[in-house]
Amino acid sequence: MALTSKQRAALRSAANTIDPVFQIGKGEIDDTLIQGLADCIAARELIKIKVLENSEYSAREAADTLCEALDCECVQVIGRKFVLFKKKKKESAFDAVFAK
Repeated sequence: MALTSKQRAALRSAANTIDPVFQIGKGEIDDTLIQGLADCIAARELIKIKVLENSEYSAREAADTLCEALDCECVQVIGRKFVLFKKKKKESAFDAVFAK
């Protein structure tokens, strides 16, 4: 599911007010982190993640790795933070964004 520019803009706007829910530090992106993020994104749909300065990953690298592992979309990467989105199949809070 590729996001259009209008959908991406609406999701960026919604993500502007949320705080990061996870931090990626000097450890690897492992199964435990991926499982925690999978649970979180299933509940919230839109999450913000921060990459700490001591991490071996850049924000773009971490976002790409997690998008592939979680089958989600990267909404934006700014500095050391990035936003991921995965739409729920039922009762999504973002149905209006995806209405045609």
